[in-house]
Amino acid sequence: MSPDGVARKSIDGETGLATEGEPVYGEPTADGWRLWDRSRSKLAVLLDREVETGLDDGSTVLYLGAASGTTVSHVADFAGPTYAVEFAPRPMRDLLDVAADRENLFPLLKDAREPESYAHVVEPVDVIVQDVAIRGQADVALANRQFLREDGRLVLSVKARSEDVTRDPEAVFEEVEERLAEGYEIEYAESLEPFHDDHLGVVATPE
Repeated sequence: MSPDGVARKSIDGETGLATEGEPVYGEPTADGWRLWDRSRSKLAVLLDREVETGLDDGSTVLYLGAASGTTVSHVADFAGPTYAVEFAPRPMRDLLDVAADRENLFPLLKDAREPESYAHVVEPVDVIVQDVAIRGQADVALANRQFLREDGRLVLSVKARSEDVTRDPEAVFEEVEERLAEGYEIEYAESLEPFHDDHLGVVATPE
């Protein structure tokens, strides 16, 4: 189910989920609401499907792979403290601009593979949202499990081509799920097509 701070709106002839906040990436807006583009956000696909992600108004969130802030800006529009980890300096500059309009959004120029580098900053969280396009995506989720509350959820977007561009995506997804099972119980795992090719959306709880 979608949080109360995420509503279905029709703006400029387009209908979809929307949040209230300052625009970030040229998305259609009206009366303070901004459409959440599913083709640019894996999380938006899951919320549009009404998958139980654990995200709610006021949730504490750790977002891994925040990039320029497209998706995490929507999250920060309705969530509570939102810690946004991004490794690359160039998108971090854009993310800082996004955070300037959102006092609950905390950008961290860190590597999600090294959670010890930000463990002194991040409090226990209700939800980890992970969109890190690197090899070893399950390992990143396991390494950051330490921040997740016992009743929290991991919302993971697995990009098959980042794991191994030569292998069949289904085989990659199966391998990632097996690795995740070493620390999580998977509640949902479905393709994110047609919006995101060769991506698997996963929701899991800590074991």
